[in-house]
Amino acid sequence: MDETSKPDICRSVNRREFLMRAASGTVITAFGGGLYVISDALTREAKAQTRDDGRPRLPPGQRVIESLKPMGGSPGDPSRANFSLKVHGEVDEPFTVDFAGLLAMGPRTVRADVHCVTGWSVLSAKWKGVTLKALAERAGLRSTARHVIFEAAHGYTANVRLRDAMADDVMVAWELDDHPLRRAHGAPVRALVPDSYFWKSAKWLTGIRFTKRDQPGYWETRGYNNHADPWKEERYG
Repeated sequence: MDETSKPDICRSVNRREFLMRAASGTVITAFGGGLYVISDALTREAKAQTRDDGRPRLPPGQRVIESLKPMGGSPGDPSRANFSLKVHGEVDEPFTVDFAGLLAMGPRTVRADVHCVTGWSVLSAKWKGVTLKALAERAGLRSTARHVIFEAAHGYTANVRLRDAMADDVMVAWELDDHPLRRAHGAPVRALVPDSYFWKSAKWLTGIRFTKRDQPGYWETRGYNNHADPWKEERYG
């Protein structure tokens, strides 16, 4: 391994841990820049498990890593004090809420697996936030709504079908594993859509827009699949 690789390793994996894992045969691989530990044991275990809906817990083509990878993007303002979220579109009572207002809406905690289009998955991440369903109910969602557009910093958007977005584990999240989101993970809040590839879970969230018609987002207009179902390997259009 050449010297230029070592800074990436140190950012992602403790140096001593890296050497121990490498000696034991644990796979360490690159995912979109930087090196991450693949847990063969967790990957095998997840492949053997079945979800309540009958699908395998681990979608095809995925391998389990031990911590969430940020995956880049242009960061927004991470300040909770400056945060506001606009809920609008096909609703009767559009509103804007600050961070304190989100906290007052009755947050809930979910355990959810997440799956990145680049091939990694993280299992049983603990997320805290407000469900999208609760935000839709407060806004008075109209029967004409069919899609949700997550709006984020610098004009980033991600589109999700309404029937997928109303799942109980789809939320606006501000904590990951009992800690406030780091800026690299979308602080102060991000979307969480566990049953879609992770690019749909927009970081640095600024708005939620309900629409009658589908409006493909940033990655969807650049060749990625519009629906992004990991179990169907809907990676690219």
